[in-house]
Amino acid sequence: MHKYLRAIGFSKLNDRKELQKLLTDIVVAATDRAYTSNGEKTLMAEFCKDFAENIGIAVCGEFDEDDKFTYDYYYPYLRGNVVSSSEDVSVERHAAQESYAGICDDIKVGVSLIFYLQNKIPYVKAQNAELLPIRGTTLTLSALSTKGTIMMPLLKTERDLIRNKKSLMTRSELINAARKGDEQAIENLTLGDMDTYTAISKRILKEDVFSLVDTYFMPYGIECDHYSILAEIVECNLVKNRLTEEEVYTMTVNCNDLVFDLCINKEDLYGEPAPGRRFKGSIWMQGFINFPE
Repeated sequence: MHKYLRAIGFSKLNDRKELQKLLTDIVVAATDRAYTSNGEKTLMAEFCKDFAENIGIAVCGEFDEDDKFTYDYYYPYLRGNVVSSSEDVSVERHAAQESYAGICDDIKVGVSLIFYLQNKIPYVKAQNAELLPIRGTTLTLSALSTKGTIMMPLLKTERDLIRNKKSLMTRSELINAARKGDEQAIENLTLGDMDTYTAISKRILKEDVFSLVDTYFMPYGIECDHYSILAEIVECNLVKNRLTEEEVYTMTVNCNDLVFDLCINKEDLYGEPAPGRRFKGSIWMQGFINFPE
Protein backbone atom coordinates (compact mmCIF):
# COMPACT_ATOMS: atom_id res chain seq x y z
CA MET A 1 0.00 0.00 0.00
CA HIS A 2 1.42 3.38 -0.99
CA LYS A 3 2.28 5.46 2.09
CA TYR A 4 1.01 8.73 0.56
CA LEU A 5 -2.48 7.50 -0.42
CA ARG A 6 -3.76 8.99 2.86
CA ALA A 7 -2.47 12.42 1.81
CA ILE A 8 -5.10 12.56 -0.96
CA GLY A 9 -7.97 11.19 1.12
CA PHE A 10 -7.53 7.40 1.15
CA SER A 11 -6.52 6.95 4.80
CA LYS A 12 -9.03 4.13 5.37
CA LEU A 13 -7.92 2.05 2.36
CA ASN A 14 -6.12 -0.87 4.02
CA ASP A 15 -7.35 -3.92 2.14
CA ARG A 16 -5.47 -5.24 -0.91
CA LYS A 17 -8.74 -6.34 -2.55
CA GLU A 18 -10.20 -2.82 -2.22
CA LEU A 19 -7.01 -1.40 -3.70
CA GLN A 20 -7.18 -3.71 -6.74
CA LYS A 21 -10.81 -2.73 -7.30
CA LEU A 22 -9.87 0.95 -7.10
CA LEU A 23 -6.99 0.56 -9.57
CA THR A 24 -9.23 -1.33 -12.01
CA ASP A 25 -11.79 1.48 -11.83
CA ILE A 26 -9.05 4.03 -12.58
CA VAL A 27 -7.96 2.13 -15.70
CA VAL A 28 -11.55 1.75 -16.94
CA ALA A 29 -12.77 5.29 -16.14
CA ALA A 30 -9.57 7.32 -16.31
CA THR A 31 -9.70 11.13 -16.47
CA ASP A 32 -6.52 11.21 -18.58
CA ARG A 33 -4.75 8.57 -20.65
CA ALA A 34 -1.28 8.67 -22.18
CA TYR A 35 0.52 6.14 -24.38
CA THR A 36 3.87 5.68 -26.08
CA SER A 37 5.76 2.79 -27.66
CA ASN A 38 8.04 0.78 -25.41
CA GLY A 39 9.60 -1.57 -27.89
CA GLU A 40 8.34 -3.27 -31.03
CA LYS A 41 5.55 -5.25 -29.40
CA THR A 42 4.64 -3.29 -26.27
CA LEU A 43 2.92 0.00 -25.52
CA MET A 44 3.61 1.96 -22.35
CA ALA A 45 0.44 3.40 -20.78
CA GLU A 46 -0.50 5.68 -17.91
CA PHE A 47 -4.07 6.09 -16.63
CA CYS A 48 -4.88 8.98 -14.28
CA LYS A 49 -8.11 9.66 -12.43
CA ASP A 50 -8.88 12.77 -10.37
CA PHE A 51 -10.79 12.39 -7.09
CA ALA A 52 -10.66 16.15 -6.41
CA GLU A 53 -9.36 19.03 -8.51
CA ASN A 54 -5.81 18.12 -9.60
CA ILE A 55 -5.66 15.32 -6.99
CA GLY A 56 -5.75 11.65 -7.94
CA ILE A 57 -4.01 8.35 -8.62
CA ALA A 58 -1.98 7.29 -11.66
CA VAL A 59 -1.74 3.65 -12.77
CA CYS A 60 1.21 2.74 -14.99
CA GLY A 61 1.83 -0.39 -17.02
CA GLU A 62 2.09 -1.89 -20.52
CA PHE A 63 -0.10 -3.29 -23.29
CA ASP A 64 1.35 -6.39 -24.94
CA GLU A 65 0.89 -7.50 -28.56
CA ASP A 66 -2.45 -9.13 -27.64
CA ASP A 67 -3.72 -5.76 -26.33
CA LYS A 68 -3.66 -7.04 -22.74
CA PHE A 69 -2.81 -4.47 -20.05
CA THR A 70 -0.48 -5.40 -17.20
CA TYR A 71 -0.08 -2.84 -14.46
CA ASP A 72 3.40 -2.31 -12.97
CA TYR A 73 2.83 0.29 -10.27
CA TYR A 74 0.66 3.21 -9.17
CA TYR A 75 1.21 6.47 -7.29
CA PRO A 76 -0.95 9.26 -5.80
CA TYR A 77 -0.39 12.73 -7.22
CA LEU A 78 -1.13 16.40 -6.85
CA ARG A 79 -0.83 18.48 -10.02
CA GLY A 80 0.73 21.84 -9.24
CA ASN A 81 -0.62 25.16 -10.57
CA VAL A 82 2.45 27.38 -10.37
CA VAL A 83 5.79 27.40 -12.19
CA SER A 84 8.35 26.69 -9.47
CA SER A 85 11.58 26.92 -11.45
CA SER A 86 12.89 27.84 -14.90
CA GLU A 87 16.20 26.00 -14.45
CA ASP A 88 17.05 23.09 -16.74
CA VAL A 89 16.09 19.63 -15.47
CA SER A 90 17.94 16.31 -15.76
CA VAL A 91 15.99 13.04 -15.66
CA GLU A 92 17.12 9.55 -14.60
CA ARG A 93 15.19 6.26 -14.68
CA HIS A 94 14.65 4.41 -11.41
CA ALA A 95 16.41 1.04 -11.30
CA ALA A 96 13.47 -1.06 -10.08
CA GLN A 97 10.70 0.09 -12.45
CA GLU A 98 9.83 2.27 -15.44
CA SER A 99 9.51 5.45 -13.40
CA TYR A 100 11.75 8.51 -13.38
CA ALA A 101 13.38 10.99 -11.03
CA GLY A 102 14.07 14.59 -12.02
CA ILE A 103 16.99 16.69 -10.78
CA CYS A 104 16.96 20.49 -10.79
CA ASP A 105 19.84 22.67 -9.56
CA ASP A 106 17.87 25.72 -8.49
CA ILE A 107 20.03 28.25 -6.67
CA LYS A 108 17.07 29.34 -4.51
CA VAL A 109 17.09 26.03 -2.62
CA GLY A 110 20.83 25.56 -2.18
CA VAL A 111 20.72 21.79 -2.82
CA SER A 112 20.14 19.64 -5.91
CA LEU A 113 16.37 19.31 -5.91
CA ILE A 114 15.29 15.72 -6.68
CA PHE A 115 11.65 14.93 -7.41
CA TYR A 116 9.40 12.13 -8.70
CA LEU A 117 8.53 12.81 -12.35
CA GLN A 118 4.76 12.92 -13.00
CA ASN A 119 4.69 13.26 -16.79
CA LYS A 120 6.96 10.39 -17.82
CA ILE A 121 5.12 9.65 -21.09
CA PRO A 122 6.02 13.00 -22.77
CA TYR A 123 9.60 12.54 -21.56
CA VAL A 124 9.83 9.00 -22.98
CA LYS A 125 8.35 10.23 -26.28
CA ALA A 126 11.03 12.95 -26.48
CA GLN A 127 13.68 10.38 -25.58
CA ASN A 128 12.50 7.95 -28.29
CA ALA A 129 12.48 10.79 -30.84
CA GLU A 130 16.07 11.73 -29.80
CA LEU A 131 15.00 15.28 -28.93
CA LEU A 132 16.79 15.32 -25.57
CA PRO A 133 18.08 17.45 -23.98
CA ILE A 134 15.24 19.95 -24.45
CA ARG A 135 16.13 23.48 -23.37
CA GLY A 136 13.69 26.18 -22.29
CA THR A 137 11.57 23.94 -20.09
CA THR A 138 9.97 25.06 -16.83
CA LEU A 139 9.18 22.97 -13.77
CA THR A 140 5.95 22.77 -11.78
CA LEU A 141 6.53 21.19 -8.37
CA SER A 142 4.02 19.73 -5.94
CA ALA A 143 4.24 17.71 -2.75
CA LEU A 144 2.30 15.23 -0.62
CA SER A 145 2.61 15.07 3.16
CA THR A 146 1.41 12.63 5.81
CA LYS A 147 2.25 14.75 8.86
CA GLY A 148 2.44 18.51 9.36
CA THR A 149 2.14 21.31 11.89
CA ILE A 150 0.94 24.87 11.45
CA MET A 151 3.15 27.53 13.03
CA MET A 152 2.54 31.23 13.48
CA PRO A 153 4.49 33.67 11.27
CA LEU A 154 7.41 35.82 12.32
CA LEU A 155 6.70 39.49 12.91
CA LYS A 156 8.23 41.34 9.93
CA THR A 157 8.05 45.03 9.09
CA GLU A 158 8.04 46.45 5.56
CA ARG A 159 11.72 47.29 6.02
CA ASP A 160 12.47 43.67 7.00
CA LEU A 161 10.74 42.37 3.87
CA ILE A 162 12.72 44.72 1.60
CA ARG A 163 15.99 43.81 3.34
CA ASN A 164 15.28 40.06 3.08
CA LYS A 165 14.45 40.39 -0.62
CA LYS A 166 17.73 42.26 -1.30
CA SER A 167 19.65 39.68 0.71
CA LEU A 168 18.12 36.81 -1.30
CA MET A 169 18.94 38.52 -4.60
CA THR A 170 22.53 39.18 -3.51
CA ARG A 171 23.00 35.58 -2.36
CA SER A 172 21.55 34.24 -5.63
CA GLU A 173 23.98 36.39 -7.63
CA LEU A 174 26.91 35.17 -5.52
CA ILE A 175 25.91 31.51 -5.92
CA ASN A 176 25.59 32.03 -9.67
CA ALA A 177 29.06 33.58 -9.81
CA ALA A 178 30.50 30.84 -7.57
CA ARG A 179 29.18 28.17 -9.95
CA LYS A 180 31.17 29.81 -12.72
CA GLY A 181 34.36 29.64 -10.64
CA ASP A 182 34.47 33.16 -9.20
CA GLU A 183 36.81 32.82 -6.19
CA GLN A 184 35.74 36.15 -4.68
CA ALA A 185 32.10 35.03 -4.71
CA ILE A 186 33.02 31.71 -3.07
CA GLU A 187 34.93 33.57 -0.36
CA ASN A 188 32.05 36.01 0.23
CA LEU A 189 29.57 33.13 0.56
CA THR A 190 31.84 31.34 3.04
CA LEU A 191 32.31 34.48 5.14
CA GLY A 192 28.57 35.17 5.05
CA ASP A 193 27.78 31.65 6.26
CA MET A 194 30.32 31.99 9.07
CA ASP A 195 28.78 35.31 10.16
CA THR A 196 25.31 33.79 10.11
CA TYR A 197 26.47 30.80 12.16
CA THR A 198 28.10 33.08 14.75
CA ALA A 199 25.00 35.29 15.04
CA ILE A 200 22.64 32.31 15.41
CA SER A 201 24.92 30.60 17.96
CA LYS A 202 24.64 33.64 20.22
CA ARG A 203 20.89 34.17 19.81
CA ILE A 204 19.90 30.50 20.11
CA LEU A 205 20.84 30.60 23.83
CA LYS A 206 17.96 32.97 24.56
CA GLU A 207 15.55 32.55 21.62
CA ASP A 208 13.56 29.71 20.08
CA VAL A 209 15.00 28.30 16.85
CA PHE A 210 11.74 28.89 14.92
CA SER A 211 11.82 32.58 15.82
CA LEU A 212 15.25 32.77 14.14
CA VAL A 213 14.56 30.58 11.10
CA ASP A 214 11.80 31.85 8.81
CA THR A 215 11.82 28.95 6.32
CA TYR A 216 14.04 25.96 5.57
CA PHE A 217 14.30 23.20 2.96
CA MET A 218 16.48 20.15 3.62
CA PRO A 219 16.69 16.45 2.68
CA TYR A 220 14.79 14.08 4.98
CA GLY A 221 15.34 10.36 5.55
CA ILE A 222 17.14 8.05 3.13
CA GLU A 223 14.91 8.54 0.06
CA CYS A 224 16.28 11.28 -2.18
CA ASP A 225 12.92 12.91 -3.07
CA HIS A 226 11.79 13.36 0.56
CA TYR A 227 12.35 16.68 2.33
CA SER A 228 11.69 18.39 5.61
CA ILE A 229 10.38 21.92 5.14
CA LEU A 230 9.25 25.01 6.96
CA ALA A 231 7.38 27.19 4.48
CA GLU A 232 5.11 30.22 4.43
CA ILE A 233 1.52 29.52 3.32
CA VAL A 234 0.51 31.73 0.39
CA GLU A 235 -2.91 30.21 -0.30
CA CYS A 236 -4.98 27.48 1.34
CA ASN A 237 -8.11 25.50 0.39
CA LEU A 238 -10.05 22.63 1.96
CA VAL A 239 -11.30 20.12 -0.63
CA LYS A 240 -13.12 16.81 -0.40
CA ASN A 241 -12.22 13.47 -1.99
CA ARG A 242 -15.26 12.64 -4.15
CA LEU A 243 -14.98 8.89 -3.50
CA THR A 244 -14.12 8.67 0.21
CA GLU A 245 -15.49 12.13 1.21
CA GLU A 246 -12.36 12.68 3.32
CA GLU A 247 -11.23 16.31 3.57
CA VAL A 248 -7.73 17.33 2.51
CA TYR A 249 -5.94 20.67 2.53
CA THR A 250 -4.25 21.98 -0.60
CA MET A 251 -1.79 24.79 0.01
CA THR A 252 0.47 26.96 -2.10
CA VAL A 253 3.62 27.49 -0.04
CA ASN A 254 6.75 29.58 -0.38
CA CYS A 255 9.90 27.90 0.91
CA ASN A 256 13.24 29.72 0.44
CA ASP A 257 11.59 31.63 -2.44
CA LEU A 258 10.60 28.30 -4.07
CA VAL A 259 6.82 28.25 -4.63
CA PHE A 260 4.91 24.97 -5.00
CA ASP A 261 1.60 23.29 -4.10
CA LEU A 262 1.18 20.87 -1.22
CA CYS A 263 -1.54 18.41 -0.19
CA ILE A 264 -2.18 16.85 3.24
CA ASN A 265 -5.08 15.02 4.87
CA LYS A 266 -6.97 17.21 7.34
CA GLU A 267 -6.56 14.49 10.01
CA ASP A 268 -2.75 14.59 9.62
CA LEU A 269 -2.40 18.35 10.07
CA TYR A 270 -2.01 19.84 13.54
CA GLY A 271 -3.34 23.39 13.61
CA GLU A 272 -5.44 25.63 11.36
CA PRO A 273 -3.73 26.70 8.10
CA ALA A 274 -4.16 30.24 6.79
CA PRO A 275 -2.25 32.55 4.43
CA GLY A 276 0.70 34.10 6.25
CA ARG A 277 1.11 31.22 8.70
CA ARG A 278 3.82 28.59 8.27
CA PHE A 279 3.68 24.86 7.47
CA LYS A 280 6.26 22.56 9.05
CA GLY A 281 6.45 18.92 8.00
CA SER A 282 8.01 16.24 5.84
CA ILE A 283 7.02 15.94 2.17
CA TRP A 284 7.35 13.71 -0.90
CA MET A 285 8.30 16.00 -3.79
CA GLN A 286 6.79 15.49 -7.25
CA GLY A 287 7.34 17.47 -10.44
CA PHE A 288 5.83 18.10 -13.87
CA ILE A 289 8.17 19.26 -16.64
CA ASN A 290 6.49 21.83 -18.87
CA PHE A 291 7.95 21.15 -22.30
CA PRO A 292 7.87 24.07 -24.79
CA GLU A 293 5.14 23.89 -27.42
